[in-house]
Amino acid sequence: MTIQPDVTKKMLEKIFGFSSFREGQEEVITRVLNGKSVLSIFPTGSGKSLCYQLPALMLPGLTVVVSPLIALIDDQLSFLHSRNIPATKIDSTLTLHQAQQIRKDLVDQKYKILFVSVERFKNERFRRFLHTLSLSLLVVDEAHCISEWGHNFRPDYIKLPVYKEEFGFPQALLLTATAPQKVQEDICKRFHIATDDVISTGFYRPNLNLRVLGVEADQKIDTIAKLLTAKPTDPTIIYVTLQETAVTVATQLVTQGFNARPYHAGLSSEIRMQTQQAFMQGKCDIIVATIAFGMGIDKANIRRVIHYDLPKSLEGLSQEIGRAGRDGKSSDCTILGNLDHIQTLENFVYGDTPSRDTISSLVHKILESAPTWETNIYQCSVRQNIRQLPLRTALVYLEALDIITPTHSYYAEYRFKTNQTPQEIVSHFKGERATFIKNIFSYSDKARIWYDVNFEKIAKADANADRERVIHALEYFSDKEWIQLETKRMMEVFSVHPPEQCDIEKLVDHLYQLFENKESGEIFRIQQVVDLISASGCIYHKLTEYFGQETSWDQCGHCSNCLNETVPIPPRKVNEDFSPHQYSEIKDRFLEVFKAPFSKHDMACYLCGISTPLLARYRLKKSTYWSIFALYRYHKVMEWINENEQ
Repeated sequence: MTIQPDVTKKMLEKIFGFSSFREGQEEVITRVLNGKSVLSIFPTGSGKSLCYQLPALMLPGLTVVVSPLIALIDDQLSFLHSRNIPATKIDSTLTLHQAQQIRKDLVDQKYKILFVSVERFKNERFRRFLHTLSLSLLVVDEAHCISEWGHNFRPDYIKLPVYKEEFGFPQALLLTATAPQKVQEDICKRFHIATDDVISTGFYRPNLNLRVLGVEADQKIDTIAKLLTAKPTDPTIIYVTLQETAVTVATQLVTQGFNARPYHAGLSSEIRMQTQQAFMQGKCDIIVATIAFGMGIDKANIRRVIHYDLPKSLEGLSQEIGRAGRDGKSSDCTILGNLDHIQTLENFVYGDTPSRDTISSLVHKILESAPTWETNIYQCSVRQNIRQLPLRTALVYLEALDIITPTHSYYAEYRFKTNQTPQEIVSHFKGERATFIKNIFSYSDKARIWYDVNFEKIAKADANADRERVIHALEYFSDKEWIQLETKRMMEVFSVHPPEQCDIEKLVDHLYQLFENKESGEIFRIQQVVDLISASGCIYHKLTEYFGQETSWDQCGHCSNCLNETVPIPPRKVNEDFSPHQYSEIKDRFLEVFKAPFSKHDMACYLCGISTPLLARYRLKKSTYWSIFALYRYHKVMEWINENEQ
């Protein structure tokens, strides 16, 4: 379809209330409406969402938006509903009744936009349902998650190009604020996007003043207090690495009279929501947060972003400072430069790299299960001693090698409690159906209130009571509000088909090398941040070069280097001295608690205070030598272990 520019501008004003497009928006929208797949790279807060919202109203079918966070989806829905745009979501927060109504309305074409998480595509029921809909556009928000070369790679995103073809999306729109050249090339290759259909408005925002201050670790709070004092009520985000740091810094600021609150993933969802709302409504001036805070925060008047700890990548830095000054007014972004805790960032990376033994155990487990392997990701993570994200990454690697293929997922456990008596529910049916439903109640395992559905016992009692039929009946009861239904323990099912001559050791070596490459890339990204804050010359110019933007200038005139205001980064003062410690004593004490076989990687994680599923299972955080080398770099600790194990 060919759309005239004046048509889109009329819709822009009528539906969205804007008199003109921002830079790049019209180019993207025009290409999408002309049937092209597009990669859009706009700075944070510069209007990427409009690039799918407006076309969705003009395209004939449904636009499906893949978004990484429920909070981000809810904010988008709130905005769309305020403009009377028919949009909805399918996620785990919906009741069965709500989900069923939404599916019905989607079939009836009452919605133009559907938000989902990438994991939803693995749900067998959703997959079948999606095949029944008329689809026009697949939108991928935070598209850098697709690329292994990106700073926030999410393994499930790799399947999105496959899903695009499988479900017959005619085109795709990829949205991101952070895509260096290598990431751009990776995305374009996977989605077959032409070079001319990459629209980038650049990283640089002239209203953001970027400043680097070298600060001793024990002077950070005082430095922040000085930065806040002139305008203490200006909306401010302070980014930290650790949850406990968020609490400590917020508490110290409160004692000095500032209106500050902590925000991190360890807080309850209710407290996080209250904190976020308080900040958005101006009832809280300062949020001290881990990177769990930020995505979906559309607050235009944030005047300051301060990095108490270093960001873990240049992409992360650009996203985080990009949350300031969305109203176009001058805003200050400050990095407190200090290398004493650089190992905290690095150790997150090392903790995500499984040992070769761990990978070997996982591979053998999968291959021995052929032709079908079923797993619950959480339980597998604990048993194989590999965090959930790297576990999913390993599965994606195996899928790319054609060793496994995901087939479907299902809930292993169903339970319900009744709002009507079983007799009343059975009375709604006659004949064989009534007998079938009576068997569901008779052969489920009843406690005081709840029934645990025992599919095996029900099937033995009734040859026609297969699992699918029982689940369909329970969902129907729930829809009628005759019962309250709960599900848990999601099982993921894979077909396993290794080649006839599969050299398992070579396969394990290959996977381990992939993880080591990924680890090296993450460590290199941290070093790029250190290099940026330590270098002379315009900071913004270096960042724009990194993101592949050509500029006609080599000095921005408003970063600390251009203004000659940079305070040099103090040298790292941590003395990594192992001489006072007896390895044999530490190992003996470790073995008193840790009863399972362990690797050198396990020992290094223990000493550095890096939590792993296995260490958590044995509650080693309470043992004597837990995290005694928390300020040491992991690779130095590993070298010490290797020397003592020879």
